[in-house]
Amino acid sequence: MGASKQAASSRPKRRDSRRMSLLYLVLLGFALAMLPILVMIYQAAHDVSRLAQLGEHSARAGVDDTRRAQSLGMLSSELDRVARQYVVINNQSLLNSYRERLRRFSALFEQQAKRLDGPNVEQEIRDSIAKLRKFPGENAEEQRELLAELPVLGNDVRTIEVVTNDLVDTQLQAMRNEARDIYATLWIELGVTLLLTLAAIIFFTWRITHPIRQLEQQIRTLEEPPRDTEVVINGPAELVSLNQGLNWLGKRLDDLEAQKRSFLRHMSHELKTPLAAIREGTGLLADGMVGALGKRQREIVLLIDDSSAELQILIEQLLDYNQTQRNRTLTVSRFDVVTLIHEIVAKHRLALESKGQLLEIPRRPVYWQADRVRTTRVIDNLVSNVIAYGNDHGTLWVRVWTDEEWLYVEIANTGNPISAEEKTRLFEPFFQGSSRRKGPLKGSGIGLSVASESALIQGGRLQLVDDAQEDVCFRLMLPQAQEGEHTPPVDTDNE
Repeated sequence: MGASKQAASSRPKRRDSRRMSLLYLVLLGFALAMLPILVMIYQAAHDVSRLAQLGEHSARAGVDDTRRAQSLGMLSSELDRVARQYVVINNQSLLNSYRERLRRFSALFEQQAKRLDGPNVEQEIRDSIAKLRKFPGENAEEQRELLAELPVLGNDVRTIEVVTNDLVDTQLQAMRNEARDIYATLWIELGVTLLLTLAAIIFFTWRITHPIRQLEQQIRTLEEPPRDTEVVINGPAELVSLNQGLNWLGKRLDDLEAQKRSFLRHMSHELKTPLAAIREGTGLLADGMVGALGKRQREIVLLIDDSSAELQILIEQLLDYNQTQRNRTLTVSRFDVVTLIHEIVAKHRLALESKGQLLEIPRRPVYWQADRVRTTRVIDNLVSNVIAYGNDHGTLWVRVWTDEEWLYVEIANTGNPISAEEKTRLFEPFFQGSSRRKGPLKGSGIGLSVASESALIQGGRLQLVDDAQEDVCFRLMLPQAQEGEHTPPVDTDNE
């Protein structure tokens, strides 16, 4: 009951509804990234519209001012011509035409005067208009004075034209300056918009990718139990929920790994005690300590002894596997690899002779610096493996060589080739391929896993390589180890 409660309490929590969902975060990031762009578009449209209105107003005002100035020049010329014609002909229609042109001139001038920046000539023109309204005057002398005023008016009108042209040029320059300012402002707004948009993109990308990278790292840590701390991430609700699930899964994997190691350790030790008694008993029976045995009885006793010996090998493999998983400290020494191989092969001499297998092994010493115990474990497992799975009356090859950085040990045999599918899983714990060991007791499937782990702990690697002469060839590669070198040991407190 207590275990079920503990398991239930360790289950991942439900998704926190108060947290922002991944979809909402993506939509919010997109909206905030688009907001500066939309503001920029609106501001640019407003500035362009203002510039267009300013250009239209300036163009219209310039055209109107120019036309009025030209009309004033034409009317001043017509006033002079009509006045002189009236003096010669003395026709009332000419006088009426003169007065109409003077009225139009006065009206246009007043409109133009509003556009000018108060030039001094304005008052002179108004004085001239006031005098010319008295035309033709009371007598000939006054008439001549009024006619003399018309050329003065024409000169003043030309001055107005010049001032008007200057005014139009000033307006055009002001419009150019305004356009340049708007253009510069648009560039500044564009730069600010890009910075804000980029900042929003970077921020929300980080908000999404950072917890994802944390989850990736956490998934990688699942391969290396136990984990000391629980990983906490801040992010979208879906990723937080996934992180909680991974934390729960990591704890479960740690618990299962601890249970597995504890089971292997206790089972191995528990099996060794009765097995030792069995082997001792069969040894006494085989030696005739309790009386002579018949031929058939002796065969049965020897069969039991052989089977118990193979069972002891399997138990020792389980102990090696458990020890490899728990302890990763290296004990480095310099030793002769060839001598080590001869010692290992000597242990398997009876198995080689029973299968009628030939042995090709180097004789020349090869010294290397590594963990001798772990190297022994690798080579012993490989030799045992190639003997067990090799063909009867076949050949077992052992080759050893070195270069500046690596030690190479190849152990090969003649037998059934390993399929491509099984090659990928060959070094997994408890994996057994389609080929079976010969004998009443089958393998445990952890020998190659122990060998591979022992090589990896030393910074090396164990591979199944292709060889043109042999059917199956294993290659062990070990680097030159340094005195005192070690890998972090696995924490076994939870066991």
